[in-house]
Amino acid sequence: MNNAKSVTVPFNDNLPKFDKQAHRGGRGVMPENTIEAMVDALGTSITTLEMDVVITKDKQVILSHEPFFNHEITLTASGDTIDITKEKSLNIYQMNYAEAKKYDVGMKRHPRFPGQQKIKTFKPLLADVFAAVKNHMLTAKRPPIFYNIETKTNPNTDGKYHPAPAEFVDLLMKEIMVADLSEQVIIQSFDFRTLQYLHKKYPLVKTAMLIEIDDRRSFRKQLDDLGFNPTIYSPAYELVTKTLVTTAHGKRIRIIPWTVNDANTVKKLKTLKVDGIITDFPELLR
Repeated sequence: MNNAKSVTVPFNDNLPKFDKQAHRGGRGVMPENTIEAMVDALGTSITTLEMDVVITKDKQVILSHEPFFNHEITLTASGDTIDITKEKSLNIYQMNYAEAKKYDVGMKRHPRFPGQQKIKTFKPLLADVFAAVKNHMLTAKRPPIFYNIETKTNPNTDGKYHPAPAEFVDLLMKEIMVADLSEQVIIQSFDFRTLQYLHKKYPLVKTAMLIEIDDRRSFRKQLDDLGFNPTIYSPAYELVTKTLVTTAHGKRIRIIPWTVNDANTVKKLKTLKVDGIITDFPELLR
């Protein structure tokens, strides 16, 4: 690829030309990782719903950023707050879904998002999210939606907060295949083990390599460590440079950074020719 020119890259996927992703369903305006957030985001120009999933004790796949109940956004069944020192003991992987569903995650507004609506709600089953979106789309006059689903796994917490990657991915893919959404799903992770297993067993499913801002490995080293070229390279937005975008495009890899919450940064990243944006504020990408 000629670095001096902007060229059209023939990506090997069916994703939108510019992918607008609602982070956790758009937590700037709605309680994160809830059905209410996902359906609300469908009323915007969003093309992909971004979400996180964890596994319960009875092997249910549910939406949650942490594998426990975060004190910042959770109330108990009796309406009590949760102390920060207690939150990690509320381990979702040690709860059946019936128990996890009792916690409210919508009435305590996120402290960093003062404009977020307050709604009594709970962490939903992924299957119920798929069903709610499908039901909405039956009457919505908008293009089909994609799903970017993060597996919340970590080598240090296998068996404690989640199953090992193979079981986690198989449970997730079972829900995706039952819903017949394999072509509309991206699986993303910071844990390369998840992506490696997915690539081996479900090679047609799109993958996104998540990269933290403090990851000092080179782009080439990161790809070497993964062992294959993912569909998407998804770094913290501060890491994006023109050279990175050009190099990734030369390998037919999309660049979709996270999490961008101001208009000026969106404009800058578009100038660099990124292939999408992940944001907490869906209206920002209208």
